[in-house]
Amino acid sequence: NTVPKKWDTLIKIAVQIGCLLGQLVLGRLGDKVGRTTIYSASLMIAIITTIASAFSSSMVKGFNVFIVLFIWRVLLGIGIGGDYPLTATIVSEYCSTANRGKLMAGVFAWQGFGNVLAPIVSIIVTVCFMSKIDADVLYLDYVWRIIIGVGCIPGVATLYWRLTMADSVRFQNISANTRASSMESTRADEEKLLATETRNTNSLSESNNEVAHSPLMENSRPGHTKTFSQHFSEWRHLKVLLGTSIAWFALDVAFYGINLNSAVVIDAIGFAGNLYQDKPSHFIIRNCVGNIIINILGSVPGYWITVFTIERLGRKTIQLMGFGVLAVLYVILGFAYNQILAKSTGAFIFLFSLAQLFQNFGPNVTTFVIPGEVFPTRFRSTAHGISAASGKLGAIL
Repeated sequence: NTVPKKWDTLIKIAVQIGCLLGQLVLGRLGDKVGRTTIYSASLMIAIITTIASAFSSSMVKGFNVFIVLFIWRVLLGIGIGGDYPLTATIVSEYCSTANRGKLMAGVFAWQGFGNVLAPIVSIIVTVCFMSKIDADVLYLDYVWRIIIGVGCIPGVATLYWRLTMADSVRFQNISANTRASSMESTRADEEKLLATETRNTNSLSESNNEVAHSPLMENSRPGHTKTFSQHFSEWRHLKVLLGTSIAWFALDVAFYGINLNSAVVIDAIGFAGNLYQDKPSHFIIRNCVGNIIINILGSVPGYWITVFTIERLGRKTIQLMGFGVLAVLYVILGFAYNQILAKSTGAFIFLFSLAQLFQNFGPNVTTFVIPGEVFPTRFRSTAHGISAASGKLGAIL
């Protein structure tokens, strides 16, 4: 009654792989096509693939259920991945600078409630099938499908508002200026061609003088409207992108390394139960309760402490403080894991909860907020997507 490790790992990383792709592709499309258009599309992808995941099954000949589920969850990840850069970008562009950090952090903090709601839903569904599961463990096939399927309900509930959202005035103005600049560049190219033809009939010096003083040529000089590659080819801009990307990568190596393997922690705090002695329903419910405890003790409070302090303490202060505290806590937990558990389970729970607290009252929130503020509007979604994708690369590793 256990999933083989290779399939367990495959299912765990599926969404992360999809997120990485979605953050890069949908983030770029958010700048090119429009924020709200791609924002709606990402949610629709997530809804459709969530339903498809719930109905995954083995083929008569070919892929087994784990491979089919892996494929659907990669596609689900693409939809979820698009939400990262687009949510941050849309909130950033609609807010004033006075409360932008607070509102961006507040939107992100709802992840914490989602992390608590997921095991609650799992408990409810398990209780509904309790007698059948205990009589025949194969009834769990209904349970996991229902739990996954329920995950699309929040998306369906919010789809209407996404479809009716308008892009911010700031983005609309930038888009209009970009189109105007593109038309101006085209006219400038025509002017260059005309100047070249003129040089065939006039003297070289006269032609050069005319071209140099042409108003259209003045506007067509390099740097008038920079592309993404031109903008980030300058070190002063590239170092910002590297800073947001490396910080997110470093965080997610530890963040997902722990959270994707939370069963180890749940076992350490005594909520894993006994797979061979407990009833199946009891074993599942205990694990879900352990997940709720882990999130409530540290994760959820950390989110909201950041929400209420980010404007006063500042983004960099919270991020650097979080990284510093986490480094100390992970060294203690890593090198003294067995010793701490042998002496006091309570001490382990305290230190682990403290680490969860400073993940969110620290880099987990600020790595989301900062890329939504530091990049120019015309590249904001793309750059945020690159930063977030760097984090997902760390999660996969």
